[in-house]
Amino acid sequence: MTATLNDQTGRRKRPEPSAEAKAAAELVRAAKEQGLSLTGPDGLLKQLTKTVLETALNEEMTEHLGYEKHDQAGVGSGNIRNGTRSKTVLTEANGPVQIDVPRDRAGTFEPQIVRKRQRRLSGVDEVVLSLYAKGLTTGEISAHFAEIYGASVSKETISRITDKVIEEMTDWSHRPLDEIYAAVFIDAIVVKVRDGQVANRPFYAAIGVTLDGEKDILGLWAGAGGEGAKFWMSVLTDLRNRGVKDVFFLVCDGLKGLRKWSRTCGRPRSCRPASST
Repeated sequence: MTATLNDQTGRRKRPEPSAEAKAAAELVRAAKEQGLSLTGPDGLLKQLTKTVLETALNEEMTEHLGYEKHDQAGVGSGNIRNGTRSKTVLTEANGPVQIDVPRDRAGTFEPQIVRKRQRRLSGVDEVVLSLYAKGLTTGEISAHFAEIYGASVSKETISRITDKVIEEMTDWSHRPLDEIYAAVFIDAIVVKVRDGQVANRPFYAAIGVTLDGEKDILGLWAGAGGEGAKFWMSVLTDLRNRGVKDVFFLVCDGLKGLRKWSRTCGRPRSCRPASST
């Protein structure tokens, strides 16, 4: 009798997932089929790359004209902004990216980060990641810009462009998030960071799938190697502080300490390797 009871206990079925859990799983499946990578032709960094390039170009135009956009100092100056023109450039990691390049009335503006007739860009992907990722210094970010611009612009201009772009990106990294996500995927990419010397550093992205099936990069963080529970506690605490209250699936690729943190926190409802979803 005892053996029979033990057999039945060992074969006890798991409770059936709720309707909302099934719906969340379907959203995750569909999102994975459409692609959840950071880089590549359909990568989620594409929009961030567009924002960085356009912000830098607009700051270059400000430098060229000598006054800010909408500043009354431009009245009667002899040259003013004259809209934008669309251009597609090829980046190393993200493929084609369509950007709007500002124009001036006199036609004397010579953009530097994306030069006239230039179609291929190198080094931009590292700049985009370092701008958006928490954990890098202004000096490290400025060093990336300096490598792209070279001697074509002054250090003061690079500093001004860096400050302007950082201001734009800070708003992005602190924006409020949804309360509930069907899933949050943890993805990583290794980037060369320059600040006096070149070093490889891991950059981690939390990619959310909303209850409407939309995909979004919730945040980016620069790691320092050997990341464990303490690092992931800071990442997931950041997401929670920005409004996230519940996640159906937290999907990672065997990242050390993440599962332990999830059990301690009591959320998400499921933490599993990427291959099991």
